[in-house]
Formats: sequence, structure tokens, C-alpha cells
Amino acid sequence: MNEVLGVLAAMLSSAIGGSSVAATRYVVGATDPMTLGALRFGIGFLGLLPIALWQRQPWPPRRDWPAVVGLGALFFGLFPILFNAALIFTTAARGALALSTLPLLTMLVAALLKVEALTRRKSLGVVIAMAGVALALLTGLASAPANAWHGDLLMIGAALCMALYSVWSRPLITRSGPVTFTTMGVAVGAATLIAISAASGGLQRLGSADTAQWLAFVYVGLVGSTLAFFLWSFALGRTTPTRVAISVTVNPVVAALTGALLLGETIGWNIIAGLGAVLLGIALATTGRR
Repeated sequence: MNEVLGVLAAMLSSAIGGSSVAATRYVVGATDPMTLGALRFGIGFLGLLPIALWQRQPWPPRRDWPAVVGLGALFFGLFPILFNAALIFTTAARGALALSTLPLLTMLVAALLKVEALTRRKSLGVVIAMAGVALALLTGLASAPANAWHGDLLMIGAALCMALYSVWSRPLITRSGPVTFTTMGVAVGAATLIAISAASGGLQRLGSADTAQWLAFVYVGLVGSTLAFFLWSFALGRTTPTRVAISVTVNPVVAALTGALLLGETIGWNIIAGLGAVLLGIALATTGRR
């Protein structure tokens, strides 16, 4: 039952992440990547802290603090900078497709670090899910801006940060709790990004943002950070890193749908077919023997 709950939580987290890609693309022109990350995780920390205090889960033990700080800087510091910078150069659809390399990267990292065995069934599931993503975004990839490949490479770098976080954080989460662990990591990332943004004048430039952009900031902070990262950590505490990571293939499909609503990007029959392939790939990779 824990395995099923973990996979479902990861899928919901990835769906929320897909809507956050489009929301980030919508507001990325109003600020810079570091300030956007500072807003996202600053708001996310304010949302997570009351939940952590209310649930009274154990906080990470002192011997784990260096690892928690390092992983917080990796995932909640470097990851958002790369993620937000990528969406300056590329579309929401292409960015989400580049991020969907996460299952493959996680599978390889977990195998190299001898955390999780590389099985044929799991590999087939990852390949099918990623093929579904490519099919779902077939129409959106043709209308790429100039130098979109810069954004694609930055997003793959962000996916690598997420893969390393997923593999290294699981034992730490089991020794504390998903909410407390995530809250400490978000605090590290938020403090780092706020300090950099304040020093560079990024926070002062937010005065030009309009009401719709501020609503998007709040959505990305509360839903795209507080809820999504809690669900991701919850999932990592209940199933393997690759089984969590493959759920990110839901992300591009939701990003394409949200992008169609917010940004006017076109969708067609391939979205439905791609979503079917994604779900089949997830089913293959997350079932069978561990």
C-alpha cells in the first residue's frame, strides 16, 4: 500500500509541477531567475512551516544537518535558478520535455551509486513514458524560439539536480519526516536566493509586476512549492527513486494543457495518445518485483 501511495503522490506532485512550468513561463519576463526562485521558495517556506509545526514530526537529527543543507542548496537553490533561466530561452512545452529526462537520469544515478537495480521492466517503462511525452508535445516543438536549445540544456541540468536529490535524500527522509525535511531544505534555498536577489536589486524590481503576475507568483509558491515538494518527499519516503522520478512524465502533458490555457499554445489528438503512453510506462515501471 505504501508503494501505491508513494507513486500516486509523485504523480500528483508532477501534475502540479506541470502547471507550475506554464505559470513560471507566464511570469518569467517580469523578474530574473534568482528573484523568481526567492519568491517561490520564500512563499513555499511560509506555507510549509506551520504544517511542520502542527504535525510534530521529528526534525532531521543534527548529524544529518550538513547533508540537509547541501541537498537544500542543490534542489532549492541551484535547481530553481536553472529551471527559471531555461524558461527564458525555451517554451513551456520544450522545457517540460527536457525536464522529463528526469526518470532516465535518476535511473542511471541510482544504478551508478548502487542504490537501485537497473531492471529491464523498469527501463522499458521509462522509455515508453518518455516516448509518450515526445508524442504529446509533437506539435509544440516545431514553434520553438531562436536558441531554444540553450533553455533545453539548462533544463536538463535542472533535471540532474533533481535526480541527485531524489537518490540522496531518501534515507534522510526516513530518519525524520517528509514535511520537516522539506521545510529545512526549502529554508536553505530560500535564504540563499533571497540574499542573492536582494544584493542584485531583483527584489526591488518586483514593483512593476501586475496583479495577474502576483497571483501566479503566489500559485507557484504555495501550490507549486509547498504542496508539490511535500508530495515529492512523501513519495520518496515510500517507494524507490526511479518509481518516483518516472511520474515526472506527467509533468509535460499537464504543462502543455496549462500552456494552451494560459499562453495560447495549441494541443491536439497527440496529447491524449501521449498521456496514454505515459500512464502505460508508469504502470510498467512501478509494478512487478522491486
